[in-house]
Amino acid sequence: MPPTAASPERQRIAVIGLGSIGGVVAGLLAAARRHDVTACVKRPIERMTVERTEGAIEVPIRALTDPSGAEPQDWVLLCTKVQDTASSGPWLQRLCGPSTRVAALQNGIGHIERLAPSVSGATVIPTIVYYNGERLAADRVRYRRGGEHDFAVADGPDGQAFAALLDGTPLRTLLSEDFRTLAWRKLLVNAVGNAVSALTLQRNAVFRRDDVAALCLALLEEAAAVGRADGAQLATDEAAQSMARLTAIPPDAGSSMYFDRLAGRPLEIDALTGAVVEAAERHGVPTPLLRMLLTLARAASASPAPTGA
Repeated sequence: MPPTAASPERQRIAVIGLGSIGGVVAGLLAAARRHDVTACVKRPIERMTVERTEGAIEVPIRALTDPSGAEPQDWVLLCTKVQDTASSGPWLQRLCGPSTRVAALQNGIGHIERLAPSVSGATVIPTIVYYNGERLAADRVRYRRGGEHDFAVADGPDGQAFAALLDGTPLRTLLSEDFRTLAWRKLLVNAVGNAVSALTLQRNAVFRRDDVAALCLALLEEAAAVGRADGAQLATDEAAQSMARLTAIPPDAGSSMYFDRLAGRPLEIDALTGAVVEAAERHGVPTPLLRMLLTLARAASASPAPTGA
């Protein structure tokens, strides 16, 4: 696919975080060979393999392990967990300048406010990631489509530039005139689904249990009420629609928080369930079930998963 007017012939792209999300986008961008892609990682790698339904692709990739060797880029794709944003500061300081665009490929809401102090005047573009990624090794990830689109961004020059950046890859971007609603729609699924899968230490098959589905529906009803209070144009049956999205995910797929708990990593609970509860406090919306879920997940985040889980 030829470059669009919003996308120059070649651009310099740095991907911070080569986990389940960053590994997929870095590998697919590198495979398209339209831009110069650099992976900002803790340990050096030489190649990235992306497993897809159509077959795996393996491409060489340039990796940097020390921020001191980084230079300003045209694009920075921030793919870390939200709680790791602060530790990405040295990378952002070296990679960003006033003409840089920073796409936040992170969960939750409030990306612009969170990143603005760290990006040296760069433009921050919040995105919604729909694809399911799974990190299999430091240089290998699995990519599953999560629906018709892989990303959503706000329609406008910056969102259009992000969509153009992905030309030549299989990643598809939705340009939306109501990004707030889409962000809340995704947050509902993440705030409930990630926490429940992490607490039960089960992949997405757990949502097909009748008792778990009933609990999740009640949690989603609370979350949807908060989203509406925050200005999202959510449907009256939004909770049921969100539950349908959860059960539509392949049963053998796992949430990022599930994998984090298995690996003994801190959970992204405050950026997801915590963000909903925080918004509920601002708007005076009662969320007793979500508060309980948040409390339990915070406790789980402080302790490793049982051996052999």
